[in-house]
Amino acid sequence: MRTMAIGEFKAKCLGVMAEMNVTGQPVLVTKRGKPFARVSLPEEPVPQESPESIFGFMQGMGIITGDIVSSEYTDEEWDRMFNEKWDRYEQEVAE
Repeated sequence: MRTMAIGEFKAKCLGVMAEMNVTGQPVLVTKRGKPFARVSLPEEPVPQESPESIFGFMQGMGIITGDIVSSEYTDEEWDRMFNEKWDRYEQEVAE
């Protein structure tokens, strides 16, 4: 088992883990000469997405009942609303 100081491990962490992934040899990290942590590969593969994941847990629970792509406003209405807001802003700044 390879042993290294915590400062060295901090500085070279990604390289050490890449090396450990190739060799499979764990690393003992020490702090002031005393064992602090042991870094090793997981014994079983880590699942890509756990069942407790918040992503996708409500999949299939909603229903789309209308058109979610097009706007209820026409391009002219959007332009008018934008221009009104911009004109109000310019008036506030001028005052």
